Amino acid sequence: MTDQMDKLDMPFVQRIPFYYGWIILGVSAIAMFASGPGQTYSVSIFLEPMRSDLGLGLTYAAGLYTLGSLCAATTMFFVGRLLDRYGARIMLISISICFGLATVWMANISGPLQLFIGFALIRTLGQGSLSLIPTTLVSLWFVRLRGRAMAIHSLGSAFSQAIFPPFIHMLIQVSGWRNAWLVLGGVIIGVLFLPALILVRRTPESVGLLPDGKIQENDSTQTSLVSNEDWTLSQAIRTKTMWYLMFASVSASFIVTALIFLQVSLFESKGLSAELAATVFTVIAPMSLVGAFVGGILVERIISRYLLVFGQIGLVVAMLWTFLVGNTLEAVLYGGILGFSTGFLMTVNSVIWPNYYGRQYLGSIRGIATTVTIAAAALGPLPFAFLTELLDSYSKAVMIFLILPGLCIVASAMAVKPVFVQGAAIMLGDKSEV
Repeated sequence: MTDQMDKLDMPFVQRIPFYYGWIILGVSAIAMFASGPGQTYSVSIFLEPMRSDLGLGLTYAAGLYTLGSLCAATTMFFVGRLLDRYGARIMLISISICFGLATVWMANISGPLQLFIGFALIRTLGQGSLSLIPTTLVSLWFVRLRGRAMAIHSLGSAFSQAIFPPFIHMLIQVSGWRNAWLVLGGVIIGVLFLPALILVRRTPESVGLLPDGKIQENDSTQTSLVSNEDWTLSQAIRTKTMWYLMFASVSASFIVTALIFLQVSLFESKGLSAELAATVFTVIAPMSLVGAFVGGILVERIISRYLLVFGQIGLVVAMLWTFLVGNTLEAVLYGGILGFSTGFLMTVNSVIWPNYYGRQYLGSIRGIATTVTIAAAALGPLPFAFLTELLDSYSKAVMIFLILPGLCIVASAMAVKPVFVQGAAIMLGDKSEV
C-alpha cells in the first residue's frame, strides 16, 4: 500500500528543484524533536514532583522506569519489522497519534501500576520508535552523504534536549505536572502528524530517485553502495561484529541515561538547584549538536570503530567530571563534556549500521540493536540509584560503573567491518572500512 502511495507522489517529488531527501531529512529531525517527552531528559524533570505526589521513593520510581523501559525494549524488534514492511510514513503517522494519547495517560496516573504502564508507553513510542524510525529513514535516503546528513538530523535531538527540560519545568511550575503532560501531547501531534502525512516517502527508489540525489550511471562506487551488501537480519546476527557493536552501544545508553535521570538529585546533593540542573540540559543540547557534527564529518573520513573508541573515552571523562561539580561553571563544563560525547557517539552509531549492513533490511537490524540500547538505558537508573542510596555517594557509584565504558572501548576497537560473500561473513582489515 505504501509503495502505491509513493508512486502517485512521483511527479510532485521529481518537480522539487533540489534533492527530495533534504525534505525527508527535515521531517526526520522533526520526529527526533518530537521524541523529547519520551526521553530521559524530560522524564527527569517530572521525577521529583511525580514522586512527591504519588509517594514513591527514588529507588522505587527508578525501578518502575526501568521495568517500563525494558518492556519498551522488547517491542523494538517488531517496530523495526513493521518499518521494513509499511515504511516510515505510515509508522510516523500512527506513532504520533499513539504518543499523544500516551501523554494523556501520564496526566491521569494515580498509582505505581499506572505509572509503570505510562513509562512503558512513552519509552516505546518516544525514546524507542521515534529514534529508530527517523534515523533509519535518513539512512535509506543518504549513502555517500550519510555522515553529514546524520549530523544535520541530530539538530532535532539537540533542539529537543535544549527546549523540553526548561519548557517542562516552566509548565510544572505554572500548571502542575498533570497539565504539563497534556500540553506535551498536543505538541507531539501538532509538530509531527502533518509533516509525516504530507511529506514522508518510503525510499528514494520508490519515487524514481536514488540516494544522495541525481547520480551518474557510471558512478560505480555509489551504485555499489546502493545495491550491494544488503544483509538480512539472520545473516547479520551471525557476525561477531554485530555483537561487538551492540555491546559497544551499551555504555552510552546505560551511563548517560542514569546520569540524566538522576541529574536533579545529583545537583541537589551538591547544594545546587533544580533550576540549574534543568538549565544544564540547555548546555548538553548544543554541545551534543557540536559532537554530532564533528562525528558526522569524521565518520566520512576515518574508520568508524576508531571513532567509537574516541567517543567512549569522552564518556569516561564526563563521568570523572561529576566528582568536580560544585558550582555553576563546573556544572556547565560537565554538561558540555557529556553532551559532546553523547552527540558524537549517536552520529557514529547511526552511520556505522547502514555502512556495515546495508539499507534493505536496516529496520529489522536496527530494531534488534535498538532493543539492546533501550534495555541498557532501562537498566541504567535503577542500579545507579540503588548504589547511590546504599553507599550514600554519587561519586562511589560512578567509580563502580567506570568499568563499563572501559569494556565498550575494547568492543568498539574489535568491531571490524564484515563483508558478505556467498552467504558467509568474513572479517576484513581496516582498508575495507575506509
